[in-house]
Amino acid sequence: MIDTTSEVEVAHSSLVSADPAWSCRWCASQHGVRVLDAGLQPPSDLHPQPSDPEPDPEYPLAMVMCLDCRLVQLESDPTTPEEPRRQEPRALVEQAEAAIKDAEAHGYLQPGMRVLEYPSPHGGSWVEQLERRFLVEVSDGPAELLVDIFGMMHDADQRAALTRRVSQMSPDAILLMQFHTVAAIVRSGFWNALRHGHFAYYSTPVVVRMAAELGLTAVTAREYSLYGGTIVLALAKTGSRWGDQGDSVTSLIEGEKSEGVLDPATVASLNESLARSAAGLASYLSDAKSRSETVAGYSAASRASALMSCGRVTAQDLVAVADAAPGLHGRAMPGSRIPIVAPNDLVTMRPDKVLLFVPDLLNEVRQALPEIERNGGRWVVIDPMPREIAPAVAS
Repeated sequence: MIDTTSEVEVAHSSLVSADPAWSCRWCASQHGVRVLDAGLQPPSDLHPQPSDPEPDPEYPLAMVMCLDCRLVQLESDPTTPEEPRRQEPRALVEQAEAAIKDAEAHGYLQPGMRVLEYPSPHGGSWVEQLERRFLVEVSDGPAELLVDIFGMMHDADQRAALTRRVSQMSPDAILLMQFHTVAAIVRSGFWNALRHGHFAYYSTPVVVRMAAELGLTAVTAREYSLYGGTIVLALAKTGSRWGDQGDSVTSLIEGEKSEGVLDPATVASLNESLARSAAGLASYLSDAKSRSETVAGYSAASRASALMSCGRVTAQDLVAVADAAPGLHGRAMPGSRIPIVAPNDLVTMRPDKVLLFVPDLLNEVRQALPEIERNGGRWVVIDPMPREIAPAVAS
C-alpha cells in the first residue's frame, strides 16, 4: 500500500466519502473519497435511434480515489455497454507506430514472437503493425509479448484483470501497457475522461505498485502527447533478463507525484474544471446564438456526451454532431438527442463554427474537411474550454 501522511489526510478531510457499498477495485479497501462527481449522466455508448422513447436513462457518474492504494476509479456502473461503432482516428494510429518503434529500439519486439493483445473495445489495436514486423498473434498464452492498449481500464475487477495478464506471460515476456495518465487528466482539466465503462484511471506510481504486488517490474516508461499525456509502460517478471526498474520509470513516478497524483484534494480539482468547462461551453453557445451563427460538433466520443450533458447543450444549440464511424450515422447523442451525421453532411450544412470534442483530431479533420474553412467556418477545439482555431493559411 502507498503510505498516507497526516498532511494528505488533512487535504482530503473536506471531501465526500465514497458510497458505503463501494470497495476498491484493486485492494478491496472501503476507505475512499469521491474526487469527481458529474451527477446523473446517460450512458455514453447509448446513441439512441431518433424514434427511441425519451427520456434516455441516466445513472450516477463519479470518480473515487482509494485512500489505501490510491487507485483512481469509477465509483459504480450499472450500465450495459453497447457494441462499439467507433472508427480508429489517425492520431491513435500514429501514436501506436511511434510506441512500437520505441519498443523495437528496446529489443522488446523480435520476429517470430508470440504476441497476445488486450485492446480497448473502442479501437487502438497494434496487431496490424506487429504482424508487419513478423510477430505472430495468439489468442492464449504463454506469449513473449503482451500488449494492453487502454484495455485493462475496462475491467471492473482490476486485480483479476492484471493477474490474468501475468498468467499469460512467458518467463522473459514483456507486457506493454498503455494508459491515459491521471497526471495529464488533472493537468489538462480533462474531467470528461470519466465515463461509464472506464473502471480505472492510472497514475504511474500506482500502476507500478500494482504490478509489483503481482511480481512485475516496470523496466521502462515513455510518455506520448496523445490525449495530453499517454504512458506506455514496459513490465517484466521480477528477476527476468530485463533487469530492475529503469531510470525512465523512476523519473516519471517522481514527476507525477510532484504533480499531486496521490493527493485526493489535487485530483478533486477536476470538479472545478467541470464547472468551468460546462459554463464556458454554455456561454460560448449563447454568444453564438446571439450572433445567429450555426454551430455543429465533431466526434460523438464519450467525452462529448458528458460535457454536453453538464453544459445543458440541446438540439437548439448544435444542429448536429458529425462522426466518421458509419455505425453512428442516423443515431443521436444520448440525452440531448442531437443527430449524428456523416462528415459530408456536416460540409453540406455550412456551419459557422464546428466544436471539435477530441483535440487530437484537429489536423486530421482539417485535412479531411477543408470545405469547412473554405466556406468561412471555424474549428473550435474543446480542450476542455472552447478555443477557436485561426483559419488555415492558403498555400
